Order: sequence, then C-alpha cells, then structure tokens
Amino acid sequence: MNSDHLLNWFERISSSPDSANRFRHFIVDLAIRGKLVKQNENDEPAAELLSRIGLDFKNILLSENPPFPIPANWAWTSLSHIGTISPRNDAPDHIQASFVPMNLIEAKYGVEHGQQLRFWGDIKKAFTHFAAGDVGLAKITPCFQNGKSTVFRDLANGIGAGTTELLVVRPILVNPDYILAFLKSSTFIQNGIPHMTGTAGQKRVPRAYFEGAPFPLPPLEEQYRIIAKLSELLTLCDELELAQQERERRRDRLVAATLHALANRRSFDNRSTESHSDPARFYINHLPHLTTRPEHLNGFRASVLALGFRGRLVQQERGDTPASETVLKVSSSSVDIKCTGEKTATVGPHDLPEGWVWARFPELGKFARGKSKHRPRGDSMLFTDGMYPFVQTGDVARSGGIIRNFTGKYNGAGLAQSAMWPKGTMCITIAANIADTGVLQFDACFPDSIVGFVPDRLFPEVRYFEYFMRTAKANLMEYAPATAQKNINLGILEELAVPIAPVEEQIRIVAKINSLFEICDELESVLSETTRSRSLLLESLLYEALKPSEASLNVGI
Repeated sequence: MNSDHLLNWFERISSSPDSANRFRHFIVDLAIRGKLVKQNENDEPAAELLSRIGLDFKNILLSENPPFPIPANWAWTSLSHIGTISPRNDAPDHIQASFVPMNLIEAKYGVEHGQQLRFWGDIKKAFTHFAAGDVGLAKITPCFQNGKSTVFRDLANGIGAGTTELLVVRPILVNPDYILAFLKSSTFIQNGIPHMTGTAGQKRVPRAYFEGAPFPLPPLEEQYRIIAKLSELLTLCDELELAQQERERRRDRLVAATLHALANRRSFDNRSTESHSDPARFYINHLPHLTTRPEHLNGFRASVLALGFRGRLVQQERGDTPASETVLKVSSSSVDIKCTGEKTATVGPHDLPEGWVWARFPELGKFARGKSKHRPRGDSMLFTDGMYPFVQTGDVARSGGIIRNFTGKYNGAGLAQSAMWPKGTMCITIAANIADTGVLQFDACFPDSIVGFVPDRLFPEVRYFEYFMRTAKANLMEYAPATAQKNINLGILEELAVPIAPVEEQIRIVAKINSLFEICDELESVLSETTRSRSLLLESLLYEALKPSEASLNVGI
C-alpha cells in the first residue's frame, strides 16, 4: 500500500475538517480492496467459497472491467450470487417483530442499527421482510447523501419488516458485516449514483444495481480478519473525532474567555496593547492558534465594535472637541441634546465616556427613505437605456459595508420618479435584509426599502456610523414583525440612540477598527486557503494510498 506519504503527513491532514469521517471512508475502501489485512495462502480461495454456495465460478457473469484490482485468492461476484435479495420470512402471526421505517434508519458511519419499533400482526402482509444477519439499504434519497449510504442490520428478535423503500440481502456463507462495509464503500456509492432513478427531489437506488454491482469477495477467513481490523480502526477514528471535538471545545472556551476579558477592559489603543497581559494583544498575537472557524473571527470583530462604541477602543484625548458642541452646531435650536452635565433629551442604553453624547440620526444629517414611486417597480420603462446607478437591498446586503456594485440602471424616467443620493451616503435596508448597511462609492438612486443617511459635513467619517449600525442590527431585528417579509419602519430608525464620540476620536476609532478588521480579513483568507489546501492534500494522499500495488494484485477474475 502506498501509505508512506499518508503517515508522514498525518499530523497535518488529521486536523482538516471532516478528516475522521474521510478516514473512515478510506479504511472501508482499503478493506474491500484487500489492502487492510494480509492475505493468507492457507485460506480457502473465494472461488471455492462460491462453489460451496452452489455456484459455478467460471459461469458467473461479471463485469469485464472491474472497478479495481483485487488479490489473487479473491473473486468478483455480486450480492445476487452470494445472498437472497428481498427475502420473505415464514413466521406465525403471534410472534413479536421489529418494524424499521426507512426514515428512522440511522445514517451514522459506524455500527448501524435500525431504530426498533414493535408491532403485533401478520408479518407476511408486511412489505419487506428481514431477519438477524440480513443487511439493508435505504434506497430512497438521501441514501447516498454526503458520500454515505444509509444501511442497517442487527435486528432485535431476529425477525422484522419495513417499508418497500428498503433493499435487503440475506447472505449465504458470507460475513454480513463485510457486506455492510461494501455498501458503505465509495466504490458502491459513487458507481451507484449514475444508476439512480426518479425525480431530482426523490432519487432511488434500483434493485438491479443493488443486486448486480460488482462485489469483491475475499476468502471467508479473511472476511473475519477484515472486519476485526475494520472495527479496531473505526474505533480509532471515533477517538480521533472525539479528540478533535474536545480540542475545539477547549479552543472555544479560550476564545470566549479572551473575548470576555477584552469586552471588560478599560481601553484598547496602540500604547496599551504592547502589554503582554493585554487581552487584545494576546488575541491578535494568537489569532492563528485561536481561530479555526469563521465564527471565532466574527466574535472578535463584534467585540472590537462593542468596545469602539463604548469608548474603550482608543484613548480619549483632552484636546478633543466635546461631541455635544458638534451636535449642537448641526442640530436645530429646538432639539435638546443629552450629554454629561448638560440638559438633554436623548438617553442611551449605557453610560458614555466624558465628551461623548447620545443623539439621533435626524439630528446628525440628512436622514430619509429612498424613492421608487412608479408601479410596478420593475417596469422596463424605468430601465431601458439606463445610465443612473440603481441600488437595491441585495446590493447593500452583499456589500460588506462598502457598496461598489449595483444591479440596475435607471433612465431619465426612472430618475424622475426616484431621487439621486451622493457618494458617501450610508444605506440602511428596512425590508427583506433588515439593517444591512453599506456606504455608496458613487452617486445612486435606491427604493424606499432603503433608508439613506448623509452625515453633516462636521462629521467627516461616515464609516463611524456604518460600524455603529452593525452593533445595533441585532436589536433592530427585534422590531421586525414576524412575517415572511421582514421589515422595520423609518420611525424606529429615527428614534435609535447613537453614541457620538468627539470627531477626532471618531476618526481614531474608525482607523483602529479598520486596522483590526484587516488583520481578521487576512487571517480569514489564510484560514480558508489552509482549510482548502489541507482538504486537497488529504484527498490526494488518500487517492495515492489507494493506488494499486501490481506486485500483489491481479485485475482478472
């Protein structure tokens, strides 16, 4: 077996996603190729086993091109030759039997059992019968879903019945567990997919494929050695999977503890993060080890945003202009503003640092819904020969905070019934995708399912407000009615309390968020590439390990 490279790279590939399950597939494939245990020249050849079953080995009609080479003392046959397909049982009506509905068969890749449901009745009238030692396959989708076949055996009381969507074989002088392994193998599954019949939503494995697929038959003694080794190795795969799960649980706890410490720290700036005891610096320095899944990075991003809008992301500076003064300049004289030590009306959900203030969007700039008066909105008369960018909710949702693309263009008629918003406008969706945000990188129109915000010229950093909306999105979702088309209204957004930092600090906050998010983006890209490369490496090594070794195998019957 070409397994040297596999062993050399095992530590690296074993940490790839779903590696334990892929090793299970690999081990099963080794088993049915005669590569899992050594052949013993004293074993009764499979040809003689077939003769004892009552078959003339030379007259068995087999594929001219077997799927892979097999050892010399093995034989190619099929389930129909070494077992009874869809057997019937003779039993009196008073015997208690097991009933196995197809949808209750467990799809785990270990030792599988049908979930036992008891019933009393005439099992002769049941659709499909089986007994202890029989092996069954669920022939209806998802029988081959995610590279697995849904199989079962080991019936309680030794007798049972089930739906017609089961295919059952009763082995003759063949180890049932070896047949079970064959039905789980990639050879049986992959070769069976083209044979499936039915509609796209409900494919079935034909009986003809189940009973006629090329079946690699080892000597009976080797079958038992294969199953013993298979059980041993699959147990190791289970242990590997449990170890991986425990490692991820520990990693998750460490991430959660670090983010908790980060969320409760006093400040987070370039000077304080030089400290070895600083949780932010610890997290950044250990990001490659702490993050194995995107949600780890998402948690860090969320913590960074939360710190930013509580005044704990960057240092406050004594010389910064208090936010209350800036807000008063852009607000109408009739609006009472809330700030430390001053008479106010806007109150937020938590305390703010000195120099900050709570305010509402209408007090900070232009805040209104987009326009799309004409009905139907998709009327071609609005778009033919269009030249004016038209942004929709999906464009905002896909923007990642910066709207660089659009899906349509209004013409003059479209523009006349809408309104043009300037580059730098923050868009907020209030229908379909609620509270998704993005900043326009070009002048554009958008419909009334999007709210636009153009901050006053005294607030030069629109990304400050876009980042804030990301922290507010979860709470805004609570206002959405429980309907198929989620939406909120303009009034809810108008009453939203926005924490306003001094303008100089806003600029520092946005710069710090940008720099930390860039680190996350880079690591996310590396994480994605590492996951992909490990997966490809694992696939390549498993393929290489399954390549035929011509010295000990033959390709004939």
